[in-house]
Amino acid sequence: MELRLDCRFFKGDKPCVHKCACRGCSHYTPMGKRILIIKLDAIGDVARTTCILRPLRARHDPAFLSWLVHPLAEGLLTGNPLVDRVLPYKPESLEALRVQSFDLLLSLDKTPRAAGVAMSVNAAEKRGFGLSPFGTVYPINPECDYAFQLGIDDDLKFHRNQRTYQDVIFECVGLPWNREEYCIEISPRDREFAERFLVANGIARQDAIVGLNLGGGSAFAHKMWSVQGLRRFLIRLLNQVECKVALFGAERERPVIEEIMRTRLPRVFRTGTDNTLSQFQALLARCDAVVTGDSLGMHLAIAEKRPVVALFGPTCAQEIELYDRGDRIVSPLPCAPCYRPHCERNVSCMDAIEPPPVIDAVKKWLQKAGKLRT
Repeated sequence: MELRLDCRFFKGDKPCVHKCACRGCSHYTPMGKRILIIKLDAIGDVARTTCILRPLRARHDPAFLSWLVHPLAEGLLTGNPLVDRVLPYKPESLEALRVQSFDLLLSLDKTPRAAGVAMSVNAAEKRGFGLSPFGTVYPINPECDYAFQLGIDDDLKFHRNQRTYQDVIFECVGLPWNREEYCIEISPRDREFAERFLVANGIARQDAIVGLNLGGGSAFAHKMWSVQGLRRFLIRLLNQVECKVALFGAERERPVIEEIMRTRLPRVFRTGTDNTLSQFQALLARCDAVVTGDSLGMHLAIAEKRPVVALFGPTCAQEIELYDRGDRIVSPLPCAPCYRPHCERNVSCMDAIEPPPVIDAVKKWLQKAGKLRT
Protein backbone atom coordinates (compact mmCIF):
# COMPACT_ATOMS: atom_id res chain seq x y z
CA MET A 1 0.00 0.00 0.00
CA GLU A 2 1.32 3.42 -0.96
CA LEU A 3 0.66 6.14 1.62
CA ARG A 4 1.59 9.78 1.32
CA LEU A 5 1.59 10.69 4.99
CA ASP A 6 2.86 14.22 4.37
CA CYS A 7 -0.06 15.19 2.10
CA ARG A 8 -2.13 18.03 3.56
CA PHE A 9 -5.31 16.12 2.65
CA PHE A 10 -4.32 12.75 4.17
CA LYS A 11 -6.07 11.88 7.45
CA GLY A 12 -5.46 8.18 7.99
CA ASP A 13 -8.44 7.52 10.26
CA LYS A 14 -10.99 8.53 7.60
CA PRO A 15 -11.14 9.23 3.86
CA CYS A 16 -9.57 12.45 2.69
CA VAL A 17 -11.67 15.17 1.09
CA HIS A 18 -10.95 13.75 -2.37
CA LYS A 19 -11.93 10.21 -1.31
CA CYS A 20 -9.30 8.41 -3.34
CA ALA A 21 -6.29 6.20 -2.65
CA CYS A 22 -2.84 7.74 -2.38
CA ARG A 23 -1.40 5.73 -5.25
CA GLY A 24 -1.68 7.73 -8.43
CA CYS A 25 -3.65 10.55 -6.75
CA SER A 26 -3.39 13.81 -8.69
CA HIS A 27 -4.34 15.86 -5.61
CA TYR A 28 -1.19 15.06 -3.65
CA THR A 29 0.02 18.29 -2.00
CA PRO A 30 2.92 18.15 0.47
CA MET A 31 2.33 20.00 3.72
CA GLY A 32 5.44 22.11 3.34
CA LYS A 33 6.72 23.79 6.49
CA ARG A 34 4.91 22.47 9.54
CA ILE A 35 4.10 25.22 12.04
CA LEU A 36 2.50 24.87 15.47
CA ILE A 37 1.03 27.83 17.36
CA ILE A 38 0.38 27.37 21.07
CA LYS A 39 -1.97 30.11 22.22
CA LEU A 40 -4.55 28.67 24.59
CA ASP A 41 -6.34 31.63 26.16
CA ALA A 42 -7.63 34.16 27.19
CA ILE A 43 -10.20 34.12 24.40
CA GLY A 44 -9.71 37.80 23.58
CA ASP A 45 -5.96 37.24 23.29
CA VAL A 46 -6.56 34.30 20.95
CA ALA A 47 -8.72 36.59 18.82
CA ARG A 48 -6.08 39.30 18.46
CA THR A 49 -3.28 36.79 17.91
CA THR A 50 -5.00 35.77 14.65
CA CYS A 51 -3.44 38.90 13.11
CA ILE A 52 -0.19 36.95 12.63
CA LEU A 53 -1.78 34.34 10.35
CA ARG A 54 -1.57 36.02 6.95
CA PRO A 55 2.02 37.33 7.25
CA LEU A 56 3.11 34.03 8.84
CA ARG A 57 1.79 32.05 5.90
CA ALA A 58 3.25 34.55 3.44
CA ARG A 59 6.68 34.12 5.08
CA HIS A 60 6.43 30.30 5.07
CA ASP A 61 4.75 29.21 1.84
CA PRO A 62 3.77 26.43 1.51
CA ALA A 63 2.99 25.64 5.14
CA PHE A 64 0.70 23.45 7.21
CA LEU A 65 -0.39 25.40 10.28
CA SER A 66 -1.75 23.82 13.47
CA TRP A 67 -3.03 25.78 16.49
CA LEU A 68 -3.33 24.35 20.01
CA VAL A 69 -6.09 26.29 21.78
CA HIS A 70 -8.38 26.03 24.81
CA PRO A 71 -11.72 24.42 23.86
CA LEU A 72 -13.57 27.60 24.92
CA ALA A 73 -11.73 29.53 22.21
CA GLU A 74 -11.86 26.79 19.57
CA GLY A 75 -14.84 28.44 17.86
CA LEU A 76 -12.68 31.45 16.94
CA LEU A 77 -10.49 29.25 14.74
CA THR A 78 -12.89 26.63 13.38
CA GLY A 79 -13.44 27.09 9.67
CA ASN A 80 -10.59 29.56 9.30
CA PRO A 81 -8.91 28.80 5.93
CA LEU A 82 -5.58 30.08 7.32
CA VAL A 83 -5.50 27.35 10.00
CA ASP A 84 -5.12 23.83 8.68
CA ARG A 85 -5.69 22.01 11.96
CA VAL A 86 -7.30 23.23 15.19
CA LEU A 87 -6.18 21.19 18.20
CA PRO A 88 -8.28 21.62 21.36
CA TYR A 89 -6.23 21.54 24.54
CA LYS A 90 -7.27 18.03 25.59
CA PRO A 91 -5.37 14.83 26.48
CA GLU A 92 -5.89 13.32 23.02
CA SER A 93 -4.34 16.37 21.33
CA LEU A 94 -1.38 16.42 23.70
CA GLU A 95 -0.78 12.69 23.14
CA ALA A 96 -0.80 13.22 19.37
CA LEU A 97 1.65 16.12 19.64
CA ARG A 98 4.17 13.94 21.48
CA VAL A 99 5.01 11.96 18.32
CA GLN A 100 4.85 14.75 15.74
CA SER A 101 7.63 16.94 14.40
CA PHE A 102 7.39 20.60 13.43
CA ASP A 103 9.66 23.00 11.64
CA LEU A 104 8.55 26.01 13.68
CA LEU A 105 6.87 26.28 17.09
CA LEU A 106 5.38 29.58 18.29
CA SER A 107 4.65 29.40 22.03
CA LEU A 108 2.74 32.59 22.82
CA ASP A 109 1.29 32.02 26.31
CA LYS A 110 3.25 33.02 29.39
CA THR A 111 1.73 30.23 31.49
CA PRO A 112 3.42 27.09 32.84
CA ARG A 113 0.97 24.70 31.19
CA ALA A 114 1.39 26.19 27.70
CA ALA A 115 5.13 26.69 28.09
CA GLY A 116 5.46 23.13 29.36
CA VAL A 117 3.76 21.76 26.25
CA ALA A 118 6.10 23.87 24.12
CA MET A 119 9.15 22.27 25.72
CA SER A 120 7.82 18.76 25.10
CA VAL A 121 7.10 19.30 21.40
CA ASN A 122 9.71 18.27 18.85
CA ALA A 123 10.42 21.35 16.70
CA ALA A 124 13.48 22.46 14.73
CA GLU A 125 12.95 26.09 15.75
CA LYS A 126 11.10 27.43 18.78
CA ARG A 127 10.03 30.99 19.49
CA GLY A 128 8.06 32.41 22.37
CA PHE A 129 7.98 31.20 25.94
CA GLY A 130 9.25 27.99 27.47
CA LEU A 131 9.36 26.34 30.88
CA SER A 132 12.65 25.98 32.76
CA PRO A 133 13.72 22.89 34.75
CA PHE A 134 12.70 24.91 37.81
CA GLY A 135 9.09 25.18 36.61
CA THR A 136 9.39 28.87 35.73
CA VAL A 137 8.44 30.56 32.44
CA TYR A 138 11.18 32.25 30.43
CA PRO A 139 11.65 33.79 26.94
CA ILE A 140 13.08 31.29 24.46
CA ASN A 141 14.38 33.83 21.93
CA PRO A 142 15.72 37.35 22.59
CA GLU A 143 12.92 38.92 20.51
CA CYS A 144 10.56 37.88 23.34
CA ASP A 145 12.44 39.76 26.04
CA TYR A 146 10.23 42.86 25.88
CA ALA A 147 7.00 40.83 26.00
CA PHE A 148 8.40 38.93 28.96
CA GLN A 149 9.34 42.13 30.79
CA LEU A 150 5.79 43.42 30.39
CA GLY A 151 4.63 40.53 32.52
CA ILE A 152 7.04 41.10 35.42
CA ASP A 153 7.58 44.87 35.47
CA ASP A 154 4.44 46.77 36.55
CA ASP A 155 5.97 50.19 35.92
CA LEU A 156 6.81 49.22 32.34
CA LYS A 157 3.38 47.69 31.73
CA PHE A 158 1.24 50.31 33.46
CA HIS A 159 3.10 53.53 32.65
CA ARG A 160 6.04 53.39 30.24
CA ASN A 161 4.89 50.97 27.56
CA GLN A 162 3.17 52.52 24.55
CA ARG A 163 3.22 49.48 22.27
CA THR A 164 0.15 47.47 21.34
CA TYR A 165 -0.20 43.74 21.92
CA GLN A 166 0.03 43.11 18.19
CA ASP A 167 3.25 45.09 17.84
CA VAL A 168 4.84 43.13 20.68
CA ILE A 169 3.64 39.69 19.54
CA PHE A 170 4.90 40.29 16.00
CA GLU A 171 8.33 41.02 17.46
CA CYS A 172 8.18 37.72 19.37
CA VAL A 173 7.53 35.66 16.24
CA GLY A 174 10.06 37.56 14.10
CA LEU A 175 7.68 39.35 11.73
CA PRO A 176 7.42 43.06 10.88
CA TRP A 177 4.32 44.75 12.33
CA ASN A 178 2.29 46.48 9.60
CA ARG A 179 -0.98 46.87 11.55
CA GLU A 180 -2.38 43.60 10.24
CA GLU A 181 -6.04 43.00 11.08
CA TYR A 182 -7.62 40.14 13.01
CA CYS A 183 -8.45 37.05 10.92
CA ILE A 184 -11.64 35.43 12.23
CA GLU A 185 -14.16 33.78 9.92
CA ILE A 186 -17.94 33.97 10.40
CA SER A 187 -20.03 31.47 8.47
CA PRO A 188 -22.80 32.70 6.15
CA ARG A 189 -25.19 30.76 8.38
CA ASP A 190 -24.30 32.92 11.37
CA ARG A 191 -24.50 36.12 9.32
CA GLU A 192 -28.03 35.06 8.35
CA PHE A 193 -28.79 34.29 12.00
CA ALA A 194 -27.93 37.89 12.92
CA GLU A 195 -30.12 39.30 10.17
CA ARG A 196 -33.08 37.14 11.18
CA PHE A 197 -32.60 38.11 14.82
CA LEU A 198 -32.71 41.83 14.07
CA VAL A 199 -35.76 41.50 11.83
CA ALA A 200 -37.55 39.50 14.55
CA ASN A 201 -36.80 42.31 17.01
CA GLY A 202 -38.11 45.02 14.71
CA ILE A 203 -34.71 46.47 13.81
CA ALA A 204 -34.61 47.94 10.31
CA ARG A 205 -31.50 48.28 8.16
CA GLN A 206 -31.64 52.10 8.41
CA ASP A 207 -31.81 52.08 12.23
CA ALA A 208 -28.73 53.21 14.13
CA ILE A 209 -27.64 50.37 16.39
CA VAL A 210 -25.36 50.98 19.35
CA GLY A 211 -23.99 47.81 20.93
CA LEU A 212 -23.46 47.92 24.69
CA ASN A 213 -21.26 45.03 25.75
CA LEU A 214 -21.55 44.24 29.46
CA GLY A 215 -19.04 41.40 29.46
CA GLY A 216 -15.59 41.65 30.94
CA GLY A 217 -14.66 38.21 32.19
CA SER A 218 -13.88 37.33 35.79
CA ALA A 219 -10.10 37.77 35.94
CA PHE A 220 -10.13 41.45 36.93
CA ALA A 221 -12.43 43.67 38.97
CA HIS A 222 -14.73 46.23 37.32
CA LYS A 223 -14.04 45.94 33.59
CA MET A 224 -17.41 47.55 32.85
CA TRP A 225 -19.79 50.00 34.54
CA SER A 226 -21.96 48.88 37.44
CA VAL A 227 -25.71 48.58 36.89
CA GLN A 228 -26.11 52.14 38.14
CA GLY A 229 -23.44 53.37 35.75
CA LEU A 230 -25.02 51.50 32.85
CA ARG A 231 -28.45 52.99 33.58
CA ARG A 232 -26.98 56.49 33.80
CA PHE A 233 -25.29 56.07 30.43
CA LEU A 234 -28.36 54.56 28.73
CA ILE A 235 -30.75 57.25 29.92
CA ARG A 236 -28.48 60.03 28.66
CA LEU A 237 -27.71 58.28 25.38
CA LEU A 238 -31.37 57.58 24.57
CA ASN A 239 -32.30 61.17 25.42
CA GLN A 240 -29.69 62.56 23.05
CA VAL A 241 -29.50 60.07 20.18
CA GLU A 242 -32.19 58.36 18.10
CA CYS A 243 -30.85 54.81 18.16
CA LYS A 244 -31.53 51.23 19.17
CA VAL A 245 -29.29 49.77 21.89
CA ALA A 246 -28.32 46.09 21.75
CA LEU A 247 -27.24 44.57 25.08
CA PHE A 248 -24.47 41.97 24.81
CA GLY A 249 -23.15 39.65 27.47
CA ALA A 250 -22.45 36.06 28.42
CA GLU A 251 -24.35 33.93 30.91
CA ARG A 252 -22.60 35.62 33.86
CA GLU A 253 -24.06 38.96 32.70
CA ARG A 254 -27.63 37.67 32.55
CA PRO A 255 -28.68 39.12 35.97
CA VAL A 256 -27.37 42.58 34.99
CA ILE A 257 -29.10 42.44 31.61
CA GLU A 258 -32.38 41.40 33.21
CA GLU A 259 -32.11 44.20 35.76
CA ILE A 260 -31.58 46.74 32.98
CA MET A 261 -34.49 45.35 30.99
CA ARG A 262 -36.77 45.70 34.03
CA THR A 263 -36.12 49.45 33.84
CA ARG A 264 -38.14 49.35 30.58
CA LEU A 265 -36.00 51.89 28.79
CA PRO A 266 -37.23 52.53 25.24
CA ARG A 267 -35.37 51.14 22.21
CA VAL A 268 -33.23 48.74 24.27
CA PHE A 269 -33.15 45.04 23.44
CA ARG A 270 -31.10 42.03 24.55
CA THR A 271 -29.19 39.85 22.11
CA GLY A 272 -29.13 36.74 24.30
CA THR A 273 -26.50 35.22 26.55
CA ASP A 274 -26.24 31.74 25.02
CA ASN A 275 -25.07 32.56 21.49
CA THR A 276 -22.03 30.85 20.00
CA LEU A 277 -18.87 32.91 19.55
CA SER A 278 -19.61 33.20 15.85
CA GLN A 279 -23.21 34.30 16.43
CA PHE A 280 -22.01 36.82 19.02
CA GLN A 281 -19.56 38.24 16.50
CA ALA A 282 -22.16 38.30 13.71
CA LEU A 283 -24.52 40.36 15.90
CA LEU A 284 -21.73 42.77 16.82
CA ALA A 285 -21.02 43.15 13.12
CA ARG A 286 -24.45 44.74 12.66
CA CYS A 287 -23.77 47.51 15.17
CA ASP A 288 -22.88 51.00 13.99
CA ALA A 289 -20.86 51.60 17.17
CA VAL A 290 -19.96 49.39 20.12
CA VAL A 291 -19.43 50.62 23.69
CA THR A 292 -17.46 48.07 25.65
CA GLY A 293 -14.91 47.41 28.33
CA ASP A 294 -11.65 45.58 27.64
CA SER A 295 -13.24 42.24 26.77
CA LEU A 296 -13.81 39.52 24.20
CA GLY A 297 -16.71 41.55 22.82
CA MET A 298 -14.31 44.44 22.21
CA HIS A 299 -11.97 42.18 20.26
CA LEU A 300 -14.75 40.67 18.17
CA ALA A 301 -16.08 44.14 17.33
CA ILE A 302 -12.56 45.18 16.29
CA ALA A 303 -12.33 42.03 14.17
CA GLU A 304 -15.53 43.08 12.41
CA LYS A 305 -14.10 46.58 11.78
CA ARG A 306 -16.83 48.18 13.88
CA PRO A 307 -16.24 51.58 15.52
CA VAL A 308 -15.39 50.80 19.14
CA VAL A 309 -15.66 53.10 22.14
CA ALA A 310 -13.52 51.19 24.63
CA LEU A 311 -13.58 51.97 28.37
CA PHE A 312 -10.49 51.21 30.44
CA GLY A 313 -10.10 50.95 34.20
CA PRO A 314 -8.06 48.03 35.59
CA THR A 315 -6.31 47.19 32.29
CA CYS A 316 -3.96 49.06 29.95
CA ALA A 317 -5.51 51.08 27.13
CA GLN A 318 -2.24 51.49 25.25
CA GLU A 319 -2.03 47.77 24.47
CA ILE A 320 -5.27 47.85 22.45
CA GLU A 321 -5.09 48.48 18.70
CA LEU A 322 -8.32 50.04 17.37
CA TYR A 323 -7.03 50.53 13.79
CA ASP A 324 -8.24 54.16 13.72
CA ARG A 325 -11.83 53.01 14.13
CA GLY A 326 -12.55 53.94 17.70
CA ASP A 327 -11.74 55.81 20.88
CA ARG A 328 -10.11 54.76 24.13
CA ILE A 329 -11.65 56.35 27.23
CA VAL A 330 -9.53 55.86 30.33
CA SER A 331 -10.60 56.10 33.97
CA PRO A 332 -9.41 59.28 35.71
CA LEU A 333 -8.62 57.48 38.98
CA PRO A 334 -4.88 57.44 39.76
CA CYS A 335 -4.96 53.80 40.92
CA ALA A 336 -5.83 52.58 37.41
CA PRO A 337 -4.62 50.42 35.80
CA CYS A 338 -4.01 47.84 38.51
CA TYR A 339 -4.91 44.37 37.12
CA ARG A 340 -6.33 43.44 40.51
CA PRO A 341 -8.98 40.72 40.75
CA HIS A 342 -10.78 42.55 43.58
CA CYS A 343 -11.43 46.19 44.46
CA GLU A 344 -12.86 47.67 47.65
CA ARG A 345 -13.23 51.28 46.51
CA ASN A 346 -16.65 52.90 46.96
CA VAL A 347 -16.45 54.31 43.43
CA SER A 348 -14.71 51.92 41.04
CA CYS A 349 -12.35 53.06 38.32
CA MET A 350 -15.02 52.25 35.74
CA ASP A 351 -17.83 54.14 37.46
CA ALA A 352 -15.50 57.15 37.61
CA ILE A 353 -15.88 57.32 33.81
CA GLU A 354 -18.76 59.74 33.19
CA PRO A 355 -21.22 59.25 30.29
CA PRO A 356 -20.66 62.54 28.36
CA PRO A 357 -17.31 61.70 26.68
CA VAL A 358 -18.59 58.22 25.84
CA ILE A 359 -21.75 59.64 24.27
CA ASP A 360 -19.71 62.21 22.34
CA ALA A 361 -17.58 59.40 20.92
CA VAL A 362 -20.67 57.38 19.96
CA LYS A 363 -22.13 60.44 18.20
CA LYS A 364 -18.89 60.95 16.29
CA TRP A 365 -18.86 57.42 14.92
CA LEU A 366 -22.58 57.38 14.14
CA GLN A 367 -22.12 60.63 12.23
CA LYS A 368 -19.27 59.10 10.22
CA ALA A 369 -21.58 56.20 9.38
CA GLY A 370 -24.37 58.58 8.35
CA LYS A 371 -26.57 57.24 11.15
CA LEU A 372 -26.59 60.14 13.63
CA ARG A 373 -30.10 61.43 14.40
CA THR A 374 -30.67 63.49 17.56
